[in-house]
Amino acid sequence: MTTLLSSYALPLLVVVAIGFVVGFWIVRRSKAPPPPAAQRPHAERRQGEGRGLASEDAAAVADVAGQFLGLNVHVELPGASGPADNLQTLKGVGPRLAAKLNENGIIRFDQLAALTPEQVWTLDQNLDQFKGRIERDRLVEQAAYLARGDKSGFEAKFGNLGES
Repeated sequence: MTTLLSSYALPLLVVVAIGFVVGFWIVRRSKAPPPPAAQRPHAERRQGEGRGLASEDAAAVADVAGQFLGLNVHVELPGASGPADNLQTLKGVGPRLAAKLNENGIIRFDQLAALTPEQVWTLDQNLDQFKGRIERDRLVEQAAYLARGDKSGFEAKFGNLGES
């Protein structure tokens, strides 16, 4: 028995190591998208990039690592196309949160409705005391109804519109 175990010790060790690696990979892939700040720690809002050799090297490493890992290291929020909407129409959005969204370039329902989970995370990091409100108040879902003009669907799911 001990000769059998000793003769297969190395293959068993390799199989166990591969199992750990595969398990780690599966667990890591099942989690939410990694935060953009962790992907590009040198470029908070892309302002630090290009300010010296170290930052250029870090940008290049992040770009190459992003390609290999399949990550978008340049998260950008969708641009506005048209006049601004009254974001305070959304349940849970008051004047201060609406102003914060506007500061971050979100001025229309269709912009908010089109956000990917990674973009929601990026925007959420810039909302200071309102962090977590996008998901908690389901603002993307609310904005999707209003962006397509489905006021009755909105009211059926979220209650009467509080248009001001």
